[in-house]
Amino acid sequence: MNDAIRTALKTARTIDIHAHAVLAESMGAAGQYGPEIGAHDDGQPWFRIGDYRLDGVRYVGSPFMDVDKRVAAMDEAGIDVQILSPNPLTYFHFIPSDEGTAFCRAHNDALHATAQAYPERLGAFAALPMQDISAACDELERAVTQLGMLGVYIGSDIGRPLDDATLDPLYEKIVSLDVPLFIHPSPVGIDGPKGDPNLKQYDLDLLTGFAAQESIAVATLIYGGVLHRHPKLDVCFSHAGGAVPMLFGRLREAAERRPWSPEYLRKEGAFEEALSRLWFDAHVHDDRVLAFTIDMLGDEHLVLGTNFSGWDQHHLSNDQQFLQRLTDNARRLLRV
Repeated sequence: MNDAIRTALKTARTIDIHAHAVLAESMGAAGQYGPEIGAHDDGQPWFRIGDYRLDGVRYVGSPFMDVDKRVAAMDEAGIDVQILSPNPLTYFHFIPSDEGTAFCRAHNDALHATAQAYPERLGAFAALPMQDISAACDELERAVTQLGMLGVYIGSDIGRPLDDATLDPLYEKIVSLDVPLFIHPSPVGIDGPKGDPNLKQYDLDLLTGFAAQESIAVATLIYGGVLHRHPKLDVCFSHAGGAVPMLFGRLREAAERRPWSPEYLRKEGAFEEALSRLWFDAHVHDDRVLAFTIDMLGDEHLVLGTNFSGWDQHHLSNDQQFLQRLTDNARRLLRV
């Protein structure tokens, strides 16, 4: 972490940790898989990742790609510091390892350069090639020690369960570098398995699919012993963990009673203790849902996340005391 962003994080009134970026310098960095950006004859934009194409979202000239416009929009929104993260469309967790690793290196270099344009306003999270854990460990170390990145950002579907023992070296590396892990879903079927076809209508892959992926990821880390094996690992989830606040009772009951649950989770309060280890952003769009989330999960590990410039950008609360709480939490999560 460079001195400029550390100083900014210490004094910021608002810190947004859910802010994706699209990078011109990373176009074509995954070879045939892209990414590629262009426009139709009628001027409507398109964005290609492998065989997947997103139509109608204008990245060029928007805060996603124009850093000056981003910072101006941050000023208007009242955001002091943002930690930029990979676009979930370009995780590339399922493509061949060589292309995935090359993309992540190019992406991290470009994201670092973008953040350096405003070093007192912008930080960055690293993208990792999760199809090759050894390469992911190497890229994480490079991103943190050489580029000064503040943590790591991956999808919830990485081609293997999040409690797979092959991931333990990466979790150990994250702990040894003393940075947080942020998990944010991507729409199913971009470069991996196609998933439920019902999710392809009405943006349900975003609206319900993300919530399902986040809930499954939380349960997997707890039930699968990841938090138990790595007691100093800090993991933050987008969108308040999906359906976790609503499923709290069922998840706890299963931990205490189902035969597959490990002995250490069967003790009274053990599930709650494990869940309290996790971090969540407050990107939920409804004050009633937010209040319920706080009632179920507390606010000690809740941070501000806006999905900045996205269709569902979250606007800041007028409650300055609450914003201060989220900002102080973000400082702890980011090791400031």
